[in-house]
Amino acid sequence: MTFATPIESRYFEDYVTGAVHEFGSVRVDEKEVIEFATRYDPQDFHVDPVAAKDSAFGGLIASGWHTAGMMMRLLTEHFVSKVASMGSPGVDELRWALPVRPGDTLSVRTTILEANRSRSKPDRGIVRTQVDVLNQRKEVVMSMKTIGFFRCRET
Repeated sequence: MTFATPIESRYFEDYVTGAVHEFGSVRVDEKEVIEFATRYDPQDFHVDPVAAKDSAFGGLIASGWHTAGMMMRLLTEHFVSKVASMGSPGVDELRWALPVRPGDTLSVRTTILEANRSRSKPDRGIVRTQVDVLNQRKEVVMSMKTIGFFRCRET
């Protein structure tokens, strides 16, 4: 399913409880995996292809935080409104289910769990979303639940 309203004009009302959206594609690049991990998560199985072979993963894998960054890029390109997003107070239940390896192609599936207008601030709504990051085999490699605030089209 895709949104009926383009991201450039999407408001709270366009985030419908129960809707499932799949989108995006990003290929995991070995050089980027190593560069990211060297800077932010310098564990051998993220930065050293030779040492990674002897790890529990049997080879180089992306940092979970790098995977989260790639997921966020896809969310901002396809899901998060360009005109109505008011940020997020955080995420819940963040899980890295499977290793992400160089050469994998990631996409995102979102399921809108709840979309409720704020009682205290009726100009906005609160959207709770299940976010699943999928590899090319449609296996969930990362998941989380997000909360987002969006301006309402109608007050």
